[in-house]
Amino acid sequence: MHSRTVFFVSDGTGITAETFGNAILAQFEMKPRHVRLPFIDTVDKAHQAVRQINHTGEVEGKKPVVFTTLVNMEVLKVIQEGCKGMLLDMFGTFVHPLEEELGIKSHHRVGRFSDVSRSKEYTDRIEAINFSLAHDDGQSNRDLAGADVILVGVSRSGKTPTSLYLAMQCGLKAANYPLIPEDFERRQLPPALVPFRSKIFGLTISPDRLAEIRAERRPNSRYASIENCRMEVSEAEAMMRRAGIRWLSTTTKSIEEIATTILQEIRPEKLVY
Repeated sequence: MHSRTVFFVSDGTGITAETFGNAILAQFEMKPRHVRLPFIDTVDKAHQAVRQINHTGEVEGKKPVVFTTLVNMEVLKVIQEGCKGMLLDMFGTFVHPLEEELGIKSHHRVGRFSDVSRSKEYTDRIEAINFSLAHDDGQSNRDLAGADVILVGVSRSGKTPTSLYLAMQCGLKAANYPLIPEDFERRQLPPALVPFRSKIFGLTISPDRLAEIRAERRPNSRYASIENCRMEVSEAEAMMRRAGIRWLSTTTKSIEEIATTILQEIRPEKLVY
């Protein structure tokens, strides 16, 4: 049973409101019900949002928590005057004091995606996602020189989600390669990767956790057996040590923590947020 309803109200996608709001809510031991109200970009929609928020408060007998990133002042005024929830206006909290300190007015632009047709950063981000998908799991050796980072590790150690996170959140072209038995027999990195050693970062994982993950996909297989997982992890870590590759264990780390560590270590020239 949820302890409180939390609304995320925005005149754009609501991604900023939800990301910021969730970061704050994570500090509290509670399981709120999330309600997303994106594209609240007219007064009429704002009145509808107010009715929904207030009705929820009446039914539950508790004030809803409302995170907003509304830019349109007319729309925001409707929410401020009519909402009976606990209102946390994030742009008002941070943008207005910055305007005063910097002595300039903000763009008051709705969302970071409002002018994507003219945004080089957005275009680069799409190219990075396409690159990472094309170079997932060693599918292609083409244009590895264009990669910002190349992840290596045993199968199911977290390479694909980390690559996509780096592409989507940072605009980085991230390739990833699985280390397989043939590599362990040669005791060398895949030949295609050797010229790009400075871009390589390794991911490893505890054998027990690896066996659990693999068993969900292929139960009762040699691939998922604890003996095989121990062997592959041991061989992969030994190979990365011999090659002088930086690496970390993903066993207890989130994708965000893994990506941040990689960025600190690799320090790619192009960083887009």
